[in-house]
Amino acid sequence: MSDKKSTKKNRSAMNGLSPDIKTEKISQLKQILPEIFSEDKVDPDKLKLALGDSLDTDDERYHLDWAGKSEAFRAIQTPTSATLAPAPEESVNFDATQNVFIEGENLEVLKTLQKSYHGKIKMIYIDPPYNTGNDSFIYPDKFSESKDEYLKRIEDKDESGYLLKEGFFRKNSKENGHYHSNWLSMLYPRLFLARNLLRDDGVIFVSIDDNEVHNLRLMMNEIFGEENFISQFIWNSSTGGGIRSKYVNQSHEYSVCYAKNIDNLPMFYAELSLEAVKQYNKKDKKGIYREKDFAWRNEGNNPNQKYFITCPDGSMAKPKEGYLFRFIKETFEAALKKDMVVFKETNTSPLIDKNDNKARYNIYIKKYLGDGTGAPTSLVPKDIVGISNIGTEEIKDLFDKDVFNNPKSTRYLKYLIKVGSKNEELILDFFAGSGTTAHAVLDLNKEDGGNRKFICVQLPEKTDEDSEAYKAGYKTIADISKERIRRVIKKIKEEEKQLKLDKKELDLGFKVFKLQPSNFKLWRGDTIENGADLEKQLDNFKYPVKPAAVQTNILWELIIKSGYDLTTRIEKKKTADGKPYYSIADGETIIALDKLDAKTVKEIIKQTPKKLITLDTSFDDNDQLKTNTALQLKDAEIEFRVV
Repeated sequence: MSDKKSTKKNRSAMNGLSPDIKTEKISQLKQILPEIFSEDKVDPDKLKLALGDSLDTDDERYHLDWAGKSEAFRAIQTPTSATLAPAPEESVNFDATQNVFIEGENLEVLKTLQKSYHGKIKMIYIDPPYNTGNDSFIYPDKFSESKDEYLKRIEDKDESGYLLKEGFFRKNSKENGHYHSNWLSMLYPRLFLARNLLRDDGVIFVSIDDNEVHNLRLMMNEIFGEENFISQFIWNSSTGGGIRSKYVNQSHEYSVCYAKNIDNLPMFYAELSLEAVKQYNKKDKKGIYREKDFAWRNEGNNPNQKYFITCPDGSMAKPKEGYLFRFIKETFEAALKKDMVVFKETNTSPLIDKNDNKARYNIYIKKYLGDGTGAPTSLVPKDIVGISNIGTEEIKDLFDKDVFNNPKSTRYLKYLIKVGSKNEELILDFFAGSGTTAHAVLDLNKEDGGNRKFICVQLPEKTDEDSEAYKAGYKTIADISKERIRRVIKKIKEEEKQLKLDKKELDLGFKVFKLQPSNFKLWRGDTIENGADLEKQLDNFKYPVKPAAVQTNILWELIIKSGYDLTTRIEKKKTADGKPYYSIADGETIIALDKLDAKTVKEIIKQTPKKLITLDTSFDDNDQLKTNTALQLKDAEIEFRVV
């Protein structure tokens, strides 16, 4: 299915819930293997016939399992009715920016983004809890519960705050009997949903340390496919010994990297380190190069790499014991003809002449810089990362105090962003923390004039009342993150003004959205036990908008659940007689939330949108007007949605 068709499909369905993952998977399976279905269910025997030897039915097989894995899958498969409400007063340049910050529980947020951002993200970076025994995160504290308990925990059964799940945010102690299982149950659904958001050429980086790196690799092998593993990047988190223990000083951490589909992933490139740039200090008509010793220390005895070379004075030289030439003779002679060989007189040559005396020359090969980039190694250069307190110092520089513990440095994030994406692409971080990813994106765009965009998601986790952050007025981690982005934007603007930079106009803004329950009442057939319950549900069906709902929030909920992203162009317009309506995506969709009449409908039809969305209450119980509107829109080939 093409991107265009996929987008159209995503925008066509709007039932107030996020996509049903299980139903979508079954639909995909029907398209690929329709023959395995019997009475709309998968027939195991037919599946065996279709897959033959590729189907492993042995119970004793290599796989990842843990207590609560079935609950993790239920968390994935349970749709959400949640929505995102705009907070322009906490944003910078809300109407024009392409950057987004979302405050809310990230599993619910990822579900709300499934329609709008399916297959649109180029790179994901997350720094989740490492499960050290001191981490707090949302996880189920028991693995057997009634259906009613499960619905209350997951589905916001009584609209009393369960939607955001902050009440389930707790410390995962090592004394907990499900210590590793809790962590896996927390992270698995989020990674599963995140994969859906990646483009086919997308990539994900997950920071981790030794506590859970083994489980993370197994989990990501299952979600992304072992064949899509790229590398386990290593970075020196400390130069001073790292975490002290009885046996070793751990001084490094990792970023595990997977592709959505490795066959579609472009080559990775990384800028040369400062050390490498210093080495490339020669230049000729072919370009910049460094001189590399042609004889290298090697205990091998390959005769093809031990031969005589004629030096400028006519003497013959070959490697002494313990050395080999880098190339065989034919390759060396080709390099010599291309003027890629340098002879230098020396007293310390690793070469000897025909009489086994030390040669007068050393031989070098020209190593050209090329385009200034190369494939990154799995060891992140030290001069890019530095020690772990660099991130803390960056926070102190912005806030004049230490308001966040051990954040990643922007140097590190900028390195990964440059490796995993280009300068016009979209980057997602759903464990945003102090906002390092957003900071890195803004800084990189400033440095190279790029137009990278970010979506950052952070739970409004409360700060400790004794912390510097709380004393400074930042009651949640999300507050710190938002303020950091504001301060980075202000700093860049001041730098531009002082330096009078003449660059491509930068996107120095971000939209703030907050996760909240739906603005609409939901039909709940499972709660009907008597006539009074039925009457209540019928009332919900007739007047679906909650009494306290704000029109702007209703608008954004309809936009999101129609499959439009959070940076879609919205114009508020009026008909000739002053009736307001909203034009979405340059008139592709029109949303009318106020009272409608025949004249207003006629004028909207003249705008030739592809879809009109309105509220049932907009017809003010005028069934004839609603029927006539539906017929007129059908004749005009305009899709009609009444909520």
